[in-house]
Amino acid sequence: MAFKITQCIIPFMQQNKQNLLQVINGPHNKNSFGTSRNYQNKDDHAHMSNKAGVFLKKPISDCKSNTGHLGENLAAILYGKNDLRMEQRPIPTILPNQVLLQMEVCGICGTDVHFLEDGKLGSWSIDKPIVIGHEASGTILECGSSVKHLKIGDKVAVEPQSSCRMCIYCKTGNYHMCPNLYFCAAPPNDGNLCRYYAHDADFCHKLPCNLDLEHGCLMEPLAVGVHGCKKGHITSGDFVLIIGAGPVGLASLLASRAYGASTIIVVDIDDFKLEKSIEMGADCAINVNGLNEHDAVQKIHDIFGEAPNKTLECCGFKEALRIGLLATRSCGKMVLLGLGETDVQLPIMESVYKEIDVIGAIRYANDYQNAIDMVAKGKVDPKPLITHHFKLEDAVKAYETAAKREEKYIKIVIHANPNWQSQN
Repeated sequence: MAFKITQCIIPFMQQNKQNLLQVINGPHNKNSFGTSRNYQNKDDHAHMSNKAGVFLKKPISDCKSNTGHLGENLAAILYGKNDLRMEQRPIPTILPNQVLLQMEVCGICGTDVHFLEDGKLGSWSIDKPIVIGHEASGTILECGSSVKHLKIGDKVAVEPQSSCRMCIYCKTGNYHMCPNLYFCAAPPNDGNLCRYYAHDADFCHKLPCNLDLEHGCLMEPLAVGVHGCKKGHITSGDFVLIIGAGPVGLASLLASRAYGASTIIVVDIDDFKLEKSIEMGADCAINVNGLNEHDAVQKIHDIFGEAPNKTLECCGFKEALRIGLLATRSCGKMVLLGLGETDVQLPIMESVYKEIDVIGAIRYANDYQNAIDMVAKGKVDPKPLITHHFKLEDAVKAYETAAKREEKYIKIVIHANPNWQSQN
């Protein structure tokens, strides 16, 4: 693949040299290199030059701020199991490579609900209070001194992670695997369900003029779907089976359609979600509630007329994983996007006898812009994912709605801007 060179690094060589000399000639501190994210600005502050790629200590006093007029920073703080509180947090002071955001719309993710209900998820546990939320959009209020590609007033989708930019994973484009990854609302890190939030500018994606801030928050689940489709090499003519019709499954449906899949069947056990999948473009929706795995697979094959060559498993349940593996065509691919139990019993020899590629997929890397482009160009519309709206002051009620599951919903969004209703 040929890449177009858009910028030469030679003009920055002298600057790189000066930056390196500052490190070499300065105090020899083993902590002089590396990233640090501390939105309360109480501890270490690292500055990354967005041109040189060099990490230097930067005193917080060097970072200009003009936040005195902003008022209070209301935030949703998760203290532990079933303990979500609304509290004030200090307005963060940005680093040179960051932007200060007026947070606009934040979606509730299934992982957020897990943390609320259980106080933990996998290896993560709520050991100290954190700001919750990571599916977000915002408006830029302030830019750090090294930020050149964004300006005050820009509306952005916030990719809720930040990496070191230096390790082998970052250098090969797999920055989501960075061992020093900062991911919003993954304990002990703060998320962004608050009024004001500071984030690294290179992980803020400017929205084109035909997308609004609700679109912006939906780029997160859509990026998950895009990532899964890339891992599965979804392309024109594919027969795609999607197991699970929650937000990730429906986002994967949209992404599969944008990548050219000819037939898409969605499987779930909830009629409300299956009806939503038809609304969003599925060719067929199958309720497998009460069916054993053999009958479920047979029903899928009967409707397809053959076995699907690509399967996207989007819920993580053992039964779903087994159905997916048994249903997939020989020499096909099965991508695992759902988060479930660590140990699951599977008919794994099916993947051997049928030469099925079983592929893991987690979050996203270099997928946000693809998600934005496919929506901006009118290929897909993620807005129907949104079923409920709440204001930030009612965030506890919003999370209770998500956790109790008494109301049917797909995506609940919370509006952090107090003026959101007057803007619509």
